[in-house]
Amino acid sequence: MKVEDNKIYHYIENGNLQIEKIIADYSNYINTIIRNSYINLSSEDTEEVVLDVFLTIWKNQEKLDISKSMSAYISGITKNLVKYKYRQYKGNQSIEEYDEKIVDTSNIEIVISQNERQNVISSELDKMKAEDREVFIEYYYDEKSIKDISKIFNMSESKVKSKLFRTRKRLGKALKKRGYGANEQ
Repeated sequence: MKVEDNKIYHYIENGNLQIEKIIADYSNYINTIIRNSYINLSSEDTEEVVLDVFLTIWKNQEKLDISKSMSAYISGITKNLVKYKYRQYKGNQSIEEYDEKIVDTSNIEIVISQNERQNVISSELDKMKAEDREVFIEYYYDEKSIKDISKIFNMSESKVKSKLFRTRKRLGKALKKRGYGANEQ
């Protein structure tokens, strides 16, 4: 059985969550998610994120839906922690705000759908020209203004807008092809 297919109940023994087994099965998976993110973390930050994922699972074990996939929870928590770590550098979020967001795993289908959509977007971005990809990342992931991006890439603001429009259009087609409508979360 692949790790991605494991349901949470596979990690429950005598009513106890087997965190050691989860650590053994998912450490590499978490590291892969971190490496595939567009945020470069130091090795210390990467290690901290990995440990925080397991700590979050442990602290919220009573909220886990045991019939759901462990990899979906792990993936969602990891991506949120990577984003949180990035925002820490920017200084715009407190740990309390983060804790409120991470423990709400009541609707895992939405989390899974969002993760699948993000994978489609990441895959499509990887196929693009480096400059188009970087402009998109600067705007949507790094939250830089069009004016700032035009300075970074030494191009006009209208050219930045044009690149963003074409990239959104391309991503929209890729998402539609994979069965995701424009109104989905």
